[in-house]
Amino acid sequence: MAVQQTFERKSIYKDFDLSFSRHPLTDDIGVKSDANAINQSLLSLVATNFYERPFQPQIGCNIRSLLFQPADPITVNDLRQAISETIGNYEPRVSLIDIFIEDRPDLNAYNLRITYRINNRNEASTLEVVLKRLR
Repeated sequence: MAVQQTFERKSIYKDFDLSFSRHPLTDDIGVKSDANAINQSLLSLVATNFYERPFQPQIGCNIRSLLFQPADPITVNDLRQAISETIGNYEPRVSLIDIFIEDRPDLNAYNLRITYRINNRNEASTLEVVLKRLR
């Protein structure tokens, strides 16, 4: 009788670290996995404007143009819609649960909280970012 062993993969998604930090043991480029990799990807998508990526001008969220609009519910709705469309189109590893945007007029910023579920997992993860109006 043969013994059957099954192995479960610990991390499903891996990306290299965009800070280009070195791994302390291998001196290779650092790696992010699972929720950290997806958080890095979501942050990159949200922070990217149209025409910033060479040969892929349609990828991006164009959030910077909305940050200088009047701070009202219409702008918050436009931000939510732009972020939702970008994540839905360009991040197939997640299912979006909620996008919460809080206006912080005293800081000229928006608090952004994206709640999502990693595909093939039951746990929800959250990315929190502060979007600032700087010039």
